[in-house]
Amino acid sequence: MSASPYHHPDQPVRHSYPLAIENASLGTAFGLLRKTFPYALVRFGILLAFSVGTIIWFAIVFGGAALLSKLHEIFGGIWMIGGIGLYGWFFWTVIRYFLYMIKAGHIAVITELVTTGSIDNGERKMFEYGKDVVKERFKEISVLFALDLLIKGVVKSFNRTLEGIANFIPLPGVDQLAKVVGAILHAMTTFIDETLFSYNLARGDDNPWRSGRDGLIYYAQNAKEILKTSLWIVVLEKVLVVVAWIICMAPAALFAYLMPGNESGTLWMIGIAALFAWNIKSAFLHPLFLIMIMIKFHVSVKGQAIDETWDDRLTRASGKFSTIKDKMKDWAGDRFGSKASVPVTEPTPLEIPVQAEEIPPAEPPEKES
Repeated sequence: MSASPYHHPDQPVRHSYPLAIENASLGTAFGLLRKTFPYALVRFGILLAFSVGTIIWFAIVFGGAALLSKLHEIFGGIWMIGGIGLYGWFFWTVIRYFLYMIKAGHIAVITELVTTGSIDNGERKMFEYGKDVVKERFKEISVLFALDLLIKGVVKSFNRTLEGIANFIPLPGVDQLAKVVGAILHAMTTFIDETLFSYNLARGDDNPWRSGRDGLIYYAQNAKEILKTSLWIVVLEKVLVVVAWIICMAPAALFAYLMPGNESGTLWMIGIAALFAWNIKSAFLHPLFLIMIMIKFHVSVKGQAIDETWDDRLTRASGKFSTIKDKMKDWAGDRFGSKASVPVTEPTPLEIPVQAEEIPPAEPPEKES
């Protein structure tokens, strides 16, 4: 893949990609969700079909276990364990990866809209563009599937330094405050890996580990702004999920009526409504929240120099950040025959994130010969 003109790994500002949006408002996020709504519908269709299959499958599993238990309890136990195990394998191995590929195409389309305002200058349709990006960058997207857990690990370690602040505030109701802070930080953690994938696409870096490492530093630099957006996400999620669950009660009542054992009809209805509400949350609300975090990140890092002092802070906060840097070097060595250097600064205490302009950026690393 040819080098992108927007990718500057040796410069203080690591990127120069354009932005077609001027602010990271809720209205902007809704507008982007509306433009990419077909992706949300496809995801909802897949999740809904899987949920119906889940209901049928568990009806078979529990019904079969009840029948086999009449012969011997061990037969019913084996049937139930086998059925649940097969279901878990199918979801985590097949459905989850397939949904991840769809999400990757969706993020590619959103990123194109964020940076240029149109899909490939109007030359290609939405699904065609998303599919082509996934095919062209399949290896890097597969790496990002593995990078996902490392990024979440680094962000969780970093966020714990923020969460710990609430525990030391000598005020009444501090436990509730800590829970609120934890929920907000969880919202930040949930979407940052997809946001860094978007950053990789916008920047055009062919080394996903490098853009992942730089993206995590930019995340730490702009954590205050992202924290504000995460607060909105927590509020919206609580309200909209309850609304979705109430709406889903009617179709859930129909499914519950068809389930075996009408004496448990209310429990079936509540459970099925929760499952359908989860589908709505995953298909429509999660993309909205992702877009909110994504555009906040892109707007915040525009023209921003990277602060290399965060390299050491994140390294000391989480060993997973060191793993990302090692993978970055290995990727560069495999592709170019040499190891890419990672600038390391003198150790500094882990601090609360501040805007980049509040800490003078470190001198840019020397370009490799």
